Amino acid sequence: MAKEIERKFLLTGDGWRQLAKGTIYRQGYLSTVKERTVRVRTIDDKGFLTIKGITVGATRVEYEYEIPTADANEMLDDLCEKPIIEKKRYKVALDGFIWEIDEFGGVNQGLIVAEIELESEDQAFNKPDWVGDEVSGDPRYFNSNLIAHPFTTW
Repeated sequence: MAKEIERKFLLTGDGWRQLAKGTIYRQGYLSTVKERTVRVRTIDDKGFLTIKGITVGATRVEYEYEIPTADANEMLDDLCEKPIIEKKRYKVALDGFIWEIDEFGGVNQGLIVAEIELESEDQAFNKPDWVGDEVSGDPRYFNSNLIAHPFTTW
């Protein structure tokens, strides 16, 4: 069983911008119930299907499979809940970790969050000066919840 342990933070500055180049992500959800989410996404010219279990602390099960890009685009356009999540992801390598910074567009314009994946929930890491308050446990920041409750409506 695959497990994902990640923590999510708001940003306090933009010092990360010169450290990475962004990649366009387009993603949508076939299921957004809290016990399981089923996500379809495109990253550049690749498609992916991801199934995630319920989050307990900062951990959840996760399965991800590459699928044909044409299939992913059709699912995003025709089957996924709307609105589709649009974001640019930046990957910043620091101190042996990869920080993934998502800058959202569309109805979530203005939201920028950073995530770090860990080996265990209590694993120590240094927060860069541009990383602020932790929002890992706040469901408003779950991508799957940004469909029904977009950031621009908060």
